[in-house]
Amino acid sequence: MATLLIVEDDVSLNKGIALTLAQDGVAIVQAYSLAEAEQALSAGTVDLILLDVNLPDGSGLDFCELLRKTSRVPIIFLTANDMESDIVTGFELGGDDYITKPFSLMVLRARVMAVLRRAGRPAEEVYRCGGLVFDFGRMEFSNQNEPILLSKTEQKLLKLLVSHEGQLLTREQLIDRIWSGEHEFVEENALTVTIKRLRDKLEAGPSASRYIKTVYGLGYLWKGEET
Repeated sequence: MATLLIVEDDVSLNKGIALTLAQDGVAIVQAYSLAEAEQALSAGTVDLILLDVNLPDGSGLDFCELLRKTSRVPIIFLTANDMESDIVTGFELGGDDYITKPFSLMVLRARVMAVLRRAGRPAEEVYRCGGLVFDFGRMEFSNQNEPILLSKTEQKLLKLLVSHEGQLLTREQLIDRIWSGEHEFVEENALTVTIKRLRDKLEAGPSASRYIKTVYGLGYLWKGEET
């Protein structure tokens, strides 16, 4: 699985990018300052950095120049400044792409995937947990080698939960992502029903609710392997 570090101080934008890119099996690490970015880089391997140019504690351009002395990790700059000179500077300092705000999250997603492909580290689309195997590329799912048939909605919900393993997703976030553009017309209990159906297919018997945990009054999270 490819790991993406998002360095963006706009909390809403940072979360929106994370939610969009996690759909593609990308592990997300979020930072809101250069100091947090340094901590994230020292804590583990990162395959791509989305780097805001203007951050509370410094310049993303300066950070890229410093990072290039020790690392070739791909960097995509995010900035509200579309001056040609700044774009050229970004590339000269070692950036791999440059996206000006505001931008479409779908366009950003496509460019992130393109940079990952060029870097030779495509996003992993197969998830394994115990006897469960989810191949999101082929949309094939199994438990102990027995096929599991999921509806399109169940597939979308499962991928969203799995790609945010251990992270609480609110009911509002799930409804907005699963029924994007039509959530005004979604029945109030649609998410509850879909969660139940997914649990019935993945967790029948004594293991019910082993993987999909309910955080009452808030939402759900995917627990993964039991500890």
